[in-house]
Amino acid sequence: MLVHICCSVDSHYFLERIKEEYKEEEIVGYFYDPNIHPYSEYRLRYLDVEFSCNKLGIKLLEGPYNLEDWIKKTKGMEHLPEKAERCTVCYDFRLENSFDKAIELEHNKVTTTLLISPKKSQEKLQIIGNKLSKETGIEFVFKDYRSGIGMQMQGLRVKENNLYRQNYCGCLYGLTAQREHQKKLMDEMFSPISNQILPESIEQRLELYHKRNKLEENNINYKLIKQKFLNYRLFSGSVSINNIIIPSYIFFYSLISKKQISAKIDFDKDEIFYLNRDEVKFITINTFNKLSNSTYKNAKELMYNPLKIEDEIELRFKILKSYYDLSALIVLDEIVYEKYDIFIDSKTYEDIKEEIV
Repeated sequence: MLVHICCSVDSHYFLERIKEEYKEEEIVGYFYDPNIHPYSEYRLRYLDVEFSCNKLGIKLLEGPYNLEDWIKKTKGMEHLPEKAERCTVCYDFRLENSFDKAIELEHNKVTTTLLISPKKSQEKLQIIGNKLSKETGIEFVFKDYRSGIGMQMQGLRVKENNLYRQNYCGCLYGLTAQREHQKKLMDEMFSPISNQILPESIEQRLELYHKRNKLEENNINYKLIKQKFLNYRLFSGSVSINNIIIPSYIFFYSLISKKQISAKIDFDKDEIFYLNRDEVKFITINTFNKLSNSTYKNAKELMYNPLKIEDEIELRFKILKSYYDLSALIVLDEIVYEKYDIFIDSKTYEDIKEEIV
């Protein structure tokens, strides 16, 4: 039996039940979800499904990430709500591919873990599965494991096995609508030019769950906990003199009251240059190197190859002597006593991230 898998949250308990009911069957998992966006989120969900299947002793196959084909299929349905026609097309697209895979592998049964998801329509999935079954001769196994205490058991398995709980269905359109409804920043779509791993980014979660896997492999006890913290995103920023942009590096947590200000250096102390507007502070790349024990040639090199966020925040504290100071702190190659035009479009917001204890 080929089991199409959407995510570990929906699949772990489902796979347990399928194994119990079909003891004589060879159960093979098939991760085919080109709807998941961005790609880093796709990789994270696959990593977690792989972790889950290893625990259950189930072979796992990965389908192609043919996102462009999925986008073509759902064209014109971008703004439809969840469970509407776009989702039906998405079910059809993934199940059709799963039946094709079953034919290739000579399996005679297909099912999908989408059936247990509370956000999916079992009726629509059954109609599509039965239609494909008639066309191919492969049995579609319809199982309702979410009724009764199903959802409770599913949640328990997720907690017991420290599985990744994603906070949106998967596709870009669903993510956009959900974040707009929540009035929350869609930071899943941010990818800094430096490839710096930002707090509560998908990339940070990938690191976290890779660490979980290693702890499991080495039989080390651990606990996943959640922490509330102040997150930050820099959308864009620049420093210019006489309308000429100069190389600069803007520290994490740097804010100004308006997106653009003009200011001059008021005074300097201990190699920190204090401007006369908005509590902005400059340091040179030489000072940065001295304080961080690094060897950057200039601010541009720092921009493309920065410190880890944790190290940058510690350095910020070392310079400003406070974790609560949200003043703009900017690194320049050199200091000149001219008028500076500073543009910073950034945002701080309350957020929650997972940590391993």
